[in-house]
Amino acid sequence: MLVLGVCWGCRPFGQSSLLTQSPHLLLGNPTPEVSASSSQALLVDRPQYVLLYDRDQNIARWASWQLNRDWLGQGERPAFAPDPLLTGDRVITPSLYTGSGFDRGHLVPAADRNLTPEDSAAVFYMTNIVPQAPDNNRGPWEQLESYCRRLVRSGKELYIIAGPVGTGGTGSKGRAESIANGKIPVSSDLWKIVVVNERQGQGIAGITANSRVIAVLMPNTQGVKEEDWRTFRTTIRSLEALTGYSFLSKVPQSVQDIVENRIDAP
Repeated sequence: MLVLGVCWGCRPFGQSSLLTQSPHLLLGNPTPEVSASSSQALLVDRPQYVLLYDRDQNIARWASWQLNRDWLGQGERPAFAPDPLLTGDRVITPSLYTGSGFDRGHLVPAADRNLTPEDSAAVFYMTNIVPQAPDNNRGPWEQLESYCRRLVRSGKELYIIAGPVGTGGTGSKGRAESIANGKIPVSSDLWKIVVVNERQGQGIAGITANSRVIAVLMPNTQGVKEEDWRTFRTTIRSLEALTGYSFLSKVPQSVQDIVENRIDAP
């Protein structure tokens, strides 16, 4: 069982009010039971995103971020790097993925955070990376990432949450439950939720029963590269049942009851 603690990314310890003000958790914290009483997890609050990192399992459980045109740029991709928040034997290095048959898969995509060198560096920290089957990473997962940026370029603002779930995926070298001699677990699936505001700056007031909400559950396996991302659409309520997390908790309950039970249609 994951016992949660808090580390305030690039901000001072103990200033929890800063986290509640983060634009990346505008719609709610999926794991509100996080407390400061344990060292087994890091709730990483950066200017670019918020993520929950499980230090026992050496992998992020979820990442949450706002996406609008102000985040998009043309910066070059930096090298993958260990997260400076981790020390000692908890450090995950890029080389641990080498030869594993799995990609270094971003939760917060590189192209969602490339306006400044600092933004780009933040998403290339290994805490934002999970073992991802190449066909998933370069196929429907990338399709949905690109689709989200097209929505943003048309003037919309998105609130996105993503993470791994389950045990055991299939990479280019076959099925595995972990890589790096058991140090990093491989998930069976990856999930993502995208809440769409029609205009930038609307905030939570822009989320209504008519808002578009995209939820997907994609198998972490080979053989799906040519699949359309829409094939994997599901409901938020299904993802809540699967993950145990609570999504959109700051959205009025009456709105949640509608949008969380609806499968995206377009």
